[in-house]
Amino acid sequence: MIQRVYEQARKCTPLQEVIVATDNERILQHVLDFGGIGIMTSADHQSGTDRCAEVASQHPEYNVIINIQGDEPFIDPEQISKVAACFNSADVQLATLVKKIETLEELNDPNTPKVIINKNSEAIYFSRTPLPYHRGYESHKWLEHFTYYKHIGIYGYRADILQQITKLPISSLEKAEALEQLRWIENGYGIKVAETSLETHA
Repeated sequence: MIQRVYEQARKCTPLQEVIVATDNERILQHVLDFGGIGIMTSADHQSGTDRCAEVASQHPEYNVIINIQGDEPFIDPEQISKVAACFNSADVQLATLVKKIETLEELNDPNTPKVIINKNSEAIYFSRTPLPYHRGYESHKWLEHFTYYKHIGIYGYRADILQQITKLPISSLEKAEALEQLRWIENGYGIKVAETSLETHA
């Protein structure tokens, strides 16, 4: 699976380099065996963001870091490019990807985080519950009257911002929802959102 993700990432032309960050020697050896680039990281990291920060600190030549989950073999290079393109604007600190929710099953699934977005395509909030609550309609009709978005787990970070956010303490909202990106929002960081119509399956 990791080879498939690596190969998909390599097809993304905006990426200058693709590095697999892992704390597992078996995975690292597999990456090296198929000709990829891998780095062993600490086993103490709480998230992929922390792992990315360790690798990024060893590569100061890169200004933007894209965090692609290793268990997303169906990630499309176009999706990665959309996140990378967010950083064409100099004021973007962080970026991620969303997709329109099509089914009630997705809307009500707590394992599918929902995203509320402002008019500047920035994330206002992420939640495991359907947000917003659409008053005046029964919940099974909400998708007919409002566009809901789900979060696709790929992140982009300015290199300096990445080092900052990994030093932040766990926030109350993050603890409540078990979503690390809420720590960034709660501390005043902006998350630019790009939309994809492509599906991914972990």
